[in-house]
Amino acid sequence: MTETSQADPGIVGSGREPAAEQLDQLRFLHRVARMATTASTWDELLETVVDETRDALRASVSSLYLLDRDAENLTLAATNGLDRFQIGRARVPFGAGVTGRVAESREPLVIPDVSSDERFLWVRGIDQRRFIASMLSVPLVWNDRIVGVLNVQTEQPRDFTPSDVAHLRAIADLLAGIVEKGRMQKEAEARATELKAIDEARAELIAMVTHELRTPLAVVRAYTELLSEEPPLEGRDSRDPERRDRRAGWYRATMEQVNRLDRLVDSILASVRVGSEPPADLHPTDVGQVVVEAATELEPLLARHRLALHEGIRLFALTDPGRLRQILEHLVENAVKYAPPDTAITLDWKMAEGGVRIGVADEGPGIPEEWRERIFEPYARRETHTARGSGIGLYAARRLAESIGARLWCEPANGHGARFVIALPAAAAV
Repeated sequence: MTETSQADPGIVGSGREPAAEQLDQLRFLHRVARMATTASTWDELLETVVDETRDALRASVSSLYLLDRDAENLTLAATNGLDRFQIGRARVPFGAGVTGRVAESREPLVIPDVSSDERFLWVRGIDQRRFIASMLSVPLVWNDRIVGVLNVQTEQPRDFTPSDVAHLRAIADLLAGIVEKGRMQKEAEARATELKAIDEARAELIAMVTHELRTPLAVVRAYTELLSEEPPLEGRDSRDPERRDRRAGWYRATMEQVNRLDRLVDSILASVRVGSEPPADLHPTDVGQVVVEAATELEPLLARHRLALHEGIRLFALTDPGRLRQILEHLVENAVKYAPPDTAITLDWKMAEGGVRIGVADEGPGIPEEWRERIFEPYARRETHTARGSGIGLYAARRLAESIGARLWCEPANGHGARFVIALPAAAAV
């Protein structure tokens, strides 16, 4: 093929009165605008563009090239005379050939005889069996940005007139915005489809992995229960009561962590589940008791850090204690990952603005202001030299907070580090 191709012979002139031609041109522009804006698909829009342009200029072929997003090549987007297989494949370098030069200069170009004009570029892969005699190219410019190039070509020699150039420029000016907006919409739809597919794949992978964790957790639970079995004393005292108590303590701690892993799996599954979640069990809850219980369960995780509990007065909040404990677990895990060893992780609770607020603070690198909302998005990870996150823990914590009518946000800690705050509605003890 070429930058051109082959259809019915072009008509050299119409012999009509200028006023009649101008009226026809206006009618044509109105028709093209109406058809272009009502096209149901991107392909239909481009086909309308080239078909109506060929007929309006009484040419043999019309072709539309669009500038690639990297601005290095123009790609054939539509044609009614060239090999249609080359749509999306045939490319003209920016600044090369007639099409590339028009894009670079942003000025129309008339080639009365392409056989003797060295600016004409034969595009590899395009049928050259039939020879094109003359060519007119105009740029499509929208918002001072080159969009593409619109070409018309004839099989018979033709001297395109200034009226022809003005007519094709009017068509190009009309179509530039329509084509570019349609192209942007198509690209946005493609990106949305890709992102949806990625999210679905991630959710499916996480759901599968967390589901598969159930079996090893059940096995660990069973073996832990077997290891905890002690022979009955049968009316006699233990010869090593301290050892028995220590083993019993290890058993309880291990089972607490197994239960915690079960809750963590439930939390991750809930964070990717489509549809509504089961309603929370909201009732007046002793906030301090839940915080202390969560801190006690997480003691093995906090072995390399100092836990500081700033206990306040006894406060009750309207919440789901199980989900609140899960939120605290996510926040403490996050603090442990990012805070250096031998630093303090502080938990506190107090009344503020008519509600109960729980704080989880660390002495880590802190979180820049522009990241304080992004960290709650799924799979958002802010890499540091201290740790890498999976991007799901804080997202799950925010989802859990929303499910119990709480607010969760991040703010700077006193001095340095990050502080996460859970705001709960206060409740009277009953």
